[in-house]
Amino acid sequence: MKSIELTYPFDNSPERLDLFISREVPELTRSAVQRLIDTGLITVNGVPPRPSLKLKGGEQVFIEIPPPAPAVPLAEELPLVILYEDSDLIVLDKAAGMSVHPGAGNPDGTLVNALLSHCDDLSGIGGEIRPGIVHRIDKDTTGVIVVAKNDQAHLALARQFEEHSIKRVYFALVYGSPKTDKGRIEAAIGRHPVDRKKMSGNARRGKHAVTHWKVIGRYGPVTAVELRLETGRTHQIRVHLSEAGFPLLGDPVYGSSGRLTGLKDPALQALIRKLGRQALHARILGFLHPVSGEFLEFSSPLPEDMARILEHLEKSCS
Repeated sequence: MKSIELTYPFDNSPERLDLFISREVPELTRSAVQRLIDTGLITVNGVPPRPSLKLKGGEQVFIEIPPPAPAVPLAEELPLVILYEDSDLIVLDKAAGMSVHPGAGNPDGTLVNALLSHCDDLSGIGGEIRPGIVHRIDKDTTGVIVVAKNDQAHLALARQFEEHSIKRVYFALVYGSPKTDKGRIEAAIGRHPVDRKKMSGNARRGKHAVTHWKVIGRYGPVTAVELRLETGRTHQIRVHLSEAGFPLLGDPVYGSSGRLTGLKDPALQALIRKLGRQALHARILGFLHPVSGEFLEFSSPLPEDMARILEHLEKSCS
């Protein structure tokens, strides 16, 4: 059981208990706070409260968070595009719509479920929920990902990610046209201060993040960019580009519906709506083999849905 003690500051304005806790303890949503209150695991000044209790200053809030219920992903025969495989690792071209590992409300149909069916030798460092997972890409982002088959490979690959020596190149389609042809975005990323489903560069406790970008094609209201990551924070590219004024096409979280409806090309609008996800693709992944030390580099072609949009843009601007 994890215990947390909080004191509501005297100089704060009155605030609901559930809002205060969910802001101060990022791992807890308001619904999770409600469940903890209902089960008696949250007290205020030693007394079980209501979620709507208004804190006025000086209250002692005590929270007990039980460990997550154990869950072991089941093997599922799902299609995988394997770019490379040996006794130490496996490199895959992940499709859109597939989460990397199980999570809340997403217990199956993931890359981990598929891998458990494909091979019986994944590293255990990631735990039962994330066996072999060294890094991840978003559910609706496509492209190259590497998975470790043993603990030695996992540790060696994880060290390369920590040292930012991994070569990671992404391709994206964004709204707008940057004034320069290349640039560098450095802005810490953390949980959004208001919307807990989002990340933000305005978070109270953000982690250092750096994204390099380069224009590779300008098509009026849309630009194709290549991105190289120094760091690998959650939603890093999506947050950095959106907050720089160039959200990804189709991004349901960080995009702009106004940008879509403002397009003058109905055919382009239709293609973006059909895309139904952020136009982001992990195109290249390069790293040192964790055992042999040989540099390996893998690439993935642009997925068909993004390729159709790019083809339309090239034709309409030719």
